[in-house]
Amino acid sequence: MRRSQSLTRRTAYRVGIWISMTLVVALLALDIYTITNALSRSESSAPLTERRTTDTEVNPYGVNLFLEREVEAWKREKTLSMAADAGIGWVKLHFPWEEIEPIRKGENIDPTSHNSTWAKFDQIVSECERYGLRIVARLDRPPEWSRTDNSLATAPPDDYNDYGDFVYEFVRRYRGRIQYIQIWNEPNIYPEWGNSPVDPAQYVELLRIAYQRAKEADPTVKVLSAPLAYTLGQPHPEAGKWISMNDLDYLEGMYAAGAKDYFDICSVNAFGFDRPPEDPPDPEVLNFQRVVLQRQIMEKYGDSSKAVWFNEFGWNAAPAGMDASKLIWQRVTEEEQAEYTVRAVEMAQEEWPWAGVFFIWYFRQVGNITPDQADYYFRMVDVDFTTRAVYTAIQKVADKEPAASPGIYQESDALLQYFGDWQIVLDAQTSENAYRYTSSADASVSFNFVGSRLDILTRLGPLDGRVYVWVDDKPVAGLEQVNGNSVLNLNQQDASFEWITVWKGDEVGRHTVKMALEELSLQQSQPTNLVLDAIRVADEPSQFPWLRVVLIGVVIIVLLALCCWLRRRLKQLKRT
Repeated sequence: MRRSQSLTRRTAYRVGIWISMTLVVALLALDIYTITNALSRSESSAPLTERRTTDTEVNPYGVNLFLEREVEAWKREKTLSMAADAGIGWVKLHFPWEEIEPIRKGENIDPTSHNSTWAKFDQIVSECERYGLRIVARLDRPPEWSRTDNSLATAPPDDYNDYGDFVYEFVRRYRGRIQYIQIWNEPNIYPEWGNSPVDPAQYVELLRIAYQRAKEADPTVKVLSAPLAYTLGQPHPEAGKWISMNDLDYLEGMYAAGAKDYFDICSVNAFGFDRPPEDPPDPEVLNFQRVVLQRQIMEKYGDSSKAVWFNEFGWNAAPAGMDASKLIWQRVTEEEQAEYTVRAVEMAQEEWPWAGVFFIWYFRQVGNITPDQADYYFRMVDVDFTTRAVYTAIQKVADKEPAASPGIYQESDALLQYFGDWQIVLDAQTSENAYRYTSSADASVSFNFVGSRLDILTRLGPLDGRVYVWVDDKPVAGLEQVNGNSVLNLNQQDASFEWITVWKGDEVGRHTVKMALEELSLQQSQPTNLVLDAIRVADEPSQFPWLRVVLIGVVIIVLLALCCWLRRRLKQLKRT
């Protein structure tokens, strides 16, 4: 009996020793991991700077729309509703100059209705805002009064300054509402440059004038260069000139003429033709990855800090039986169209840090393109609003809003979503010479970020108010709490711009912040404002976890002591 009890005790002591040593090893590994992780985060921390390539951390899905051609309001509404439901964040819209100043310079009266020519476009802009869709405005198509030769409606004006004046008025009118404009379209091919041979230096002169006038109207507006048509070129009868010029050669010519200083984002076309998105770039091949060759030219001229946005992007799914002479963009199946579109965007986001928005060509047309034409088969949605496979494929993946990673972002960055009435103020003393402010109860700003701390560069002063701040739809701990909301007080006697910490967490994570003026501030007799000049997202190392390390160490020591005691007891039992 005593021998049996002794054996049971020996077994229990051995099991206790085994369990104790296993726990010691596990806790030791945890302690080492905790120390290593804390040290690595501390060592990897670097001073925050403005991002090297801007305008890339955005919702990548955009579409080309033809709303200016749509007569019935309900169809515009349904088009925008379906685009928003698919997760689309951006729309490319055409604002033809010939429709806005049809008769003479500076006159915005429709010759038939005698109404303002701006009215239709004002309504379209408001409709896009209602659905949270951000606009890139294409500006071209001069009116007849601007040219002596009107045989081609796409030809540039005789005096580029007339176009510059139009750009100025457009940007001024939609300041704070449309932040992205595209200057011209495919100037490297006939007929987009009229009957004249295409000329990159002449386009750069047009671009220069438009850029400077746009910045006069709003220094924060982003200017996109004209996308170039994919082409291997067509010589002009006149030696050394071109009817249509190879897009790579044309881009080289633009940079040689000084284009670098006159655009903020490079706009490109990127059709896949009959090849998958992985098909490698080749100067003699037209495919999706041809854009890589254009990017190499940008880098050659020291322009790597700019993003590339894809103006017309996609694959054509014309029927297999269509006459080959009509297949300008070649063809793939509808299933391949959907698969390639999604795969191309995902690949670009992983491999091309300079890639921004992809504007799919196109969402829906208004019925002017017939089924016997190849371009009918680019659509995501039919004229009768029947969805195609590419719509469904995008709807499945375009459901996550982009987030700011650690770095400094200007208030004009595409990541920031403004709602309500915000004004832009030019001020040479502020970051990038401008800031935004609101005094409206209906206005707010919202954005996503990934980090452990969020700061805003804002103004504190006698005219500035108290601001509600929510992170992940919850009040922020550490801020003043009023009626279940967290409040940041920006009101003080002397005005100054300062960095203010809005939120700080223990670990890096993805979060959504929203800010708006407190209602009580708006009821005061003095005007109150919320000013935003920049934001700063940080992934700062947390304090070294001394307490956790020490506690784990104490537990290890206790377990080792227990293990030693069990071993002594085991030896004593063996002697007996």
